[in-house]
Amino acid sequence: MIDQLLASLQVVALPLKSKFRGITVREVALFKGPAGWGEFAPFLEYDDRESSTWLLSAIDAATNPAPMAYRDFIKVNATLPSLNSAQEIAELLQSFAGCDTVKIKVGESLTEDIVRVAQVRSLLPKAKLRLDVNGGWSVDQALINLHKIYEEVGPLEYVEQPCATLEELRLLKEKLKIEIKVTGDEVIRKAADPFAIDLQGAVDILMLKVAPLGGVTRAREIAAHHKLPLVVSSALDSAVGISYGLQLAASLPSLDYACGLATGQLLSADIADLPLLNGQLEVNPISPDGDLLAKYAVPVERLTWWQERTKRAFYAGAESEIKAKGWTW
Repeated sequence: MIDQLLASLQVVALPLKSKFRGITVREVALFKGPAGWGEFAPFLEYDDRESSTWLLSAIDAATNPAPMAYRDFIKVNATLPSLNSAQEIAELLQSFAGCDTVKIKVGESLTEDIVRVAQVRSLLPKAKLRLDVNGGWSVDQALINLHKIYEEVGPLEYVEQPCATLEELRLLKEKLKIEIKVTGDEVIRKAADPFAIDLQGAVDILMLKVAPLGGVTRAREIAAHHKLPLVVSSALDSAVGISYGLQLAASLPSLDYACGLATGQLLSADIADLPLLNGQLEVNPISPDGDLLAKYAVPVERLTWWQERTKRAFYAGAESEIKAKGWTW
């Protein structure tokens, strides 16, 4: 399988509208399998072991048909990076027209966070607002910051990963004096074994990201195991990778929250069309456009780098999982 995969590997560099997670260009590797296209795009700082689940996800998508869908359209939220310019915030939110929920990156400066959240509240007074901290606060910081933001801008739908560990999240929930749900992201996707951890009392909602969890098949198994309300989100994927999140969201029997799958709006260019219509994305298989693959292709030295990285990730963990599941091409 790995030889066939590497033979079809193509890599693109997609520009972003503004800096997100410290990057302005998103590199994405793609390959074609018997069931469609696989996308392998772990962030550049991830080691081979962590990257192996992302490769497993790509191979799952290229090997297996999509699961049965309960819905054809998925409601999505807008995603706002840590922007501080009122003009930039307004312009970016315009690209998410129709979304009635906004996820806002916070955690670097309370003063700037309050201004950013208040700006969104002013522009979209009826929208549901979510905060994403990426595990950056201590329990004491989370208590102070969440209460202050609540006082300044009003109710919030939820806060995503306010603290890093399960123990901190449990303690935070015990001490919070405002009504706000806690969503777990890194606590599940960075766990050595997502099935072994006990999320009860630590999070109210579980976020599923297909690529870091090892694919649609494995994410569905994790969801069934933990039995919590769910949000499906993307990991700054191309349209191909986002289509996996849409397949997962469509396959869940219950889906009570808007999903974070509109992150394609953060890109200045993509390799396929995935239109956002009235705050929703349609669930369809996605194949990259050949002309766009050529237009955004990386130089040969970057392709070689990604080929080597893909091979390392395969032998670091993906291969054993694939053999265990009996996937073949």
